[in-house]
Amino acid sequence: MDLRVGPDGLTRCAWVGDDPEYRRYHDEEWGRPLHGDRPLFEKMSLEGFQAGLSWITILRKRPRFREVFAGFEPQAVAAFDDADIERLMTDAGIIRNRAKILATIGNARLVTAMAPGELDAFMWSYAPAPGRRPASLAEVPATTAASDALSTALRKAGFRFVGSTTMYALMQSTGMVDDHVAGCHRSGAD
Repeated sequence: MDLRVGPDGLTRCAWVGDDPEYRRYHDEEWGRPLHGDRPLFEKMSLEGFQAGLSWITILRKRPRFREVFAGFEPQAVAAFDDADIERLMTDAGIIRNRAKILATIGNARLVTAMAPGELDAFMWSYAPAPGRRPASLAEVPATTAASDALSTALRKAGFRFVGSTTMYALMQSTGMVDDHVAGCHRSGAD
């Protein structure tokens, strides 16, 4: 089944299920254009932490992530030191993966070396032209040529935890692509 009617009577992409936080995320965030270096850095960081886990886990932990990662302000995160790393490694409110924590700090340092607005312009330059809306979840890819290209460019620039699957998820969540299945109440909405 590709669509699901929620308790509020709205038809949504079936991946949302019955979780109220997933419904809110689907309706208010997923697939809406997101701009700005800080918001995109946050999204890149959270997508990296999600690798190998479910997105609902990240959504539930997102408030704590924001708290301990200084609101994902790149300048602040770039200044994190060994004491911050150890602090983060003991915080049960986030995903305690040293490689992902180090990648987030390293990625912040790369973002701070960019001009204001450069990360936003760079990432959005890989957004493909709007295509045909998927008729089913089976038509939604895990990666595309655009996510491959974005991943390759980010890796070449030194970013980590930015594989093609992760970047395609970022493209979906930031509205670079719109994968709301045909018939979803959000399909075609801005």
